[in-house]
Parts: sequence; structure tokens; C-alpha cells
Amino acid sequence: MLRATQVEKSYGQLKVLKGVDLEVNEGEVVAIVGASGAGKSTLLHILGTLDVPDRGQVFIHNKNVFSQSPKNLAAFRNKSIGFVFQFHNLLPEFTALENVLIPGLIANSTNEQAIRKRAEELLNMLGLSSRIHHKPSELSGGEQQRTAVARALINSPAIILADEPSGNLDSKNALELHALFFQLRKELKQTFIIVTHNEELSKMADRRIEIKDGIVNR
Repeated sequence: MLRATQVEKSYGQLKVLKGVDLEVNEGEVVAIVGASGAGKSTLLHILGTLDVPDRGQVFIHNKNVFSQSPKNLAAFRNKSIGFVFQFHNLLPEFTALENVLIPGLIANSTNEQAIRKRAEELLNMLGLSSRIHHKPSELSGGEQQRTAVARALINSPAIILADEPSGNLDSKNALELHALFFQLRKELKQTFIIVTHNEELSKMADRRIEIKDGIVNR
């Protein structure tokens, strides 16, 4: 369901990605590992269309994502790709429910009632039913990250991209977050690509892909 071919990316004279090929199947949990500076996050940002490759192509459900206009690409990103980062990036002035609602309302502002219902269902599924009206400062680190996961799921994306999602959590919350990803894969057939330094998470994944010196180390 996702295919990247010969992806290259440089920043100035620094060549970060040197021709990466990657395929991910629907419902698969793939961990991308490697040393700091190997190009993991750069690749994830390109797969998520947050950055543009210098060379190469990315297909999601056979759609060449970078062939779209900037406006259509932004709409495609919002609808088809969910993001979970190391720092939850929740808006502090909004409640958990409101944070989850925002991408849904951007995608479909005419159906607020249905989006609100889905947001509440997701927060309930993630064990946050009693916390939906709390602001991020009133939530624990694990609760904040689960809220971020709900936000990533609100538009039923084809794929969720996670960049060091448990890197800012203690071991207990990290373990719970990892278990949650596999629960979502089982219940929603959700596809994940996860950049991580967490050995336990990478070993739990269906596949572990190592990037070394800007290429996939096979």
C-alpha cells in the first residue's frame, strides 16, 4: 500500500538519503532503525509528504503523491496520513477532544456532529473517556501521547507515521503505547511505519528496516 523508489535527499552538500527503496503492506507494522543522522526521520518526513525528495517517487495506494498540486497534496496528507511524534504537539489552549477534532474538521467541516462522535469513540477506545475535556497540561505524558494517537486516527488514514513516539515516555507508558499500536493494527487493520531507537518496539514489529549511511541496509 506504500512504495518508495530510489528516494534521494540532500541538504546543501550533505547527502542524507542515497536511493532508498521501501515497500509496506496494508496492516503491517514496520520499524525503521539506525544511528542518529542515518536519515530515518528525513525518510519518514518524505513518506509523509512533509518534505519533498530531490529524486525518487512515493506511492500510496498506487497514487504518486508528489504528482499533485500543493493544495491537493495538503488535502491528501490530512486525509490519508496520520502522524505521531516524540513530542505530542497538542495545542495547549484546547481540550483533548478539541485537539482530536481539528484534523477532522479541516477534512470535512460540514459534518461536525459525525466527527465529534468519532473523536469521542476514539478517545474512549484509547482509555481517555474521562479525560476528553481536560487540556494537555492536565494530562499525564502517556495520556497526551494517546490523545495524539487519537488525533492521528480521526480521518481513518491509510497509514500512520510515528517518529520516536515513545522517546519522551517512561518505560511503563512506552510499553502501553507500543501495545496500543498492535491493538490498533488488530482492531482497525491500521498500518504503521515507526522510526524508533527503542529495541523492544523494533523487535515487536513485523519487519525491522535499518538505514545506514542513507541507504537501506539489507
